[in-house]
Amino acid sequence: MNNKSATTTLSPKETIGKITRNVQKVISGQETPLRLILAALASGGHVLLEDYPGTGKTTMAKAISKSLGAKFKRVQFTPDLLPSDILGVSVFDQREQVFNFREGPIFTNILLADEINRASPRTQSALLEAMAEGQVSIEGNTIKLSDLFFVIATQNPVEFRGTYPLPEAQMDRFAMQLSLGYVDIESEVNIVSSQRKQHPLETIQSCVDLEDVLVLKRAVKEIHISDELQHYAVSIIRATRTAKFVQMGASPRASLALINASQALALLDDSDFVTPDHMNELLIPVIAHRIVVDPKARFSGITPASIIKDIVKEITVPS
Repeated sequence: MNNKSATTTLSPKETIGKITRNVQKVISGQETPLRLILAALASGGHVLLEDYPGTGKTTMAKAISKSLGAKFKRVQFTPDLLPSDILGVSVFDQREQVFNFREGPIFTNILLADEINRASPRTQSALLEAMAEGQVSIEGNTIKLSDLFFVIATQNPVEFRGTYPLPEAQMDRFAMQLSLGYVDIESEVNIVSSQRKQHPLETIQSCVDLEDVLVLKRAVKEIHISDELQHYAVSIIRATRTAKFVQMGASPRASLALINASQALALLDDSDFVTPDHMNELLIPVIAHRIVVDPKARFSGITPASIIKDIVKEITVPS
């Protein structure tokens, strides 16, 4: 049950504040990842959380989902999962002698794709059209998804047993890839204490509704971003395509994600315009997972993050 008045639409600032406080009742010490996830949500992007088991990836995703008064579905990705298990399937009604389409979990507002890299690439590809275009094509028909369609996917590091690396096309659909990491000792003690009798997820309720989130998404588009900053974003993305040690650089979709997420981050900071600091905060979360590094360079310690840092040193930041 939503604990706010059903007749009152919150301002974007109130919406962000309520979601943040609600999630922090469940998971503490993760302020930065939460801030970036909310920026992705507000900008219409999707998020991939990659980290070791037990770091709170699924808990973070479920806490955000429960905070929103929206439809939520969870899919546990396994090697035997089929595309129809995500999209849906037509079932024959013997009494009526007709096929009835049974919707899959993709028909929701918030989709938690848990351990996405444990499913085969064929099944992973079932999300491509939905994440890029907000629609799905099933049995020759195109069906539009909700105005709020937000995917939070989790994955274990690719070197773990039983995982399939996500293909480049799938990685490009995620606006950001984040790592939660281990929290500090005080936060971990709080987590242990809070779960001794009951998991906090069992007690939190939605604090905003669907319309509040849609208002938030519309407000992001009104945040001003200068031509100089847009040129700065595109220059960085283009530089990844010719950078040393890079087999494949970031696509134009990365430029759009960087600009949109920067606007959302400015909104989260209650600013009417994007600053270079907003954009620089997002460079690695938005770009790094889209870059394919030459294997020999990777074995030498070269990472997408280090390549981005070198690129930024060569490009003048707008004043």
